[in-house]
Formats: sequence, structure tokens, C-alpha cells
Amino acid sequence: MTTIQQRIPRRGRSADVPVYVQETRGITVRVTPSFLPEQSSRERGRYVWAYTVEIENRSTAEVQLVSRHWIITDALNRTEEVKGAGVVGEQPELKPGEAYRYASACPLTTPSGIMRGSYRMVTPEGDTFEVHVPQFSLDLPDARKRMN
Repeated sequence: MTTIQQRIPRRGRSADVPVYVQETRGITVRVTPSFLPEQSSRERGRYVWAYTVEIENRSTAEVQLVSRHWIITDALNRTEEVKGAGVVGEQPELKPGEAYRYASACPLTTPSGIMRGSYRMVTPEGDTFEVHVPQFSLDLPDARKRMN
């Protein structure tokens, strides 16, 4: 299990966007977070981030994502856990070489935080296992100090 943070250039912008990558049992998870200023309000203590997740099956087995588990920690070290079936209402099946991408969002009451989690996968033979989602930072674009 390896966690890697990569940086890719934003289109039309000079700033880099972090991409967090982790592989478990041949399943690679890439997460790209971004701040949503139009949905956020510093005055009301509401900060919203979008994140795009790409799940790539680099193994030799077909897998299905059946559930998710998120651990969200804000800048005051308050933690919230979110568990549920699938992701964004789906339980995608991935054959070897296939990838699935989705986007979601996370509101916080502090200007920064961290998310991490896992997906429960199952093979057609009934083998279940956890795929780790890399820990990723939710930081304002102008933040001098990053949490992760």
C-alpha cells in the first residue's frame, strides 16, 4: 500500500492542483480536491470542497464497489464518519483495465480539513476487501500552511 501525492497543472491557471494516489491490491484510487468559493461563505463559516475520484482496476480480477467509508476531520480536529452503499448512488463494476470516475462535495465549518477513507470491493467469487482512499487535504487556495 503506497500513498503518493502528485501535482498536475490546472488548465489556464498557474497554480498546481494536488492529486492524491493510493493503490491497494491492484486498485488505484486518485483524488483531486478543489475549493468551491461560489458555494462557500467565510462570514457564515461554510467552506465547501469538491473532489473527483478515479478508481482504476489494474488487477486481473473483476471487482464491484459495494460501499464507502469516509473519515472527515476539520481544522479543530472534529471528526465525522460517513458510511453508505456505493458512491453517488452507484455500485460500479470494474473489469480489469477499466476505470470509474465520480465527483462529490464536502462542506466544513473550518477553512481546512482532511479526508480519508476506504471502499469495500467484492469479486464475482465473493472475495471482499478494502481499498484505501489516500488521505487528502481540503485547503483554501491561498492557504500558506497545508494540512497534508
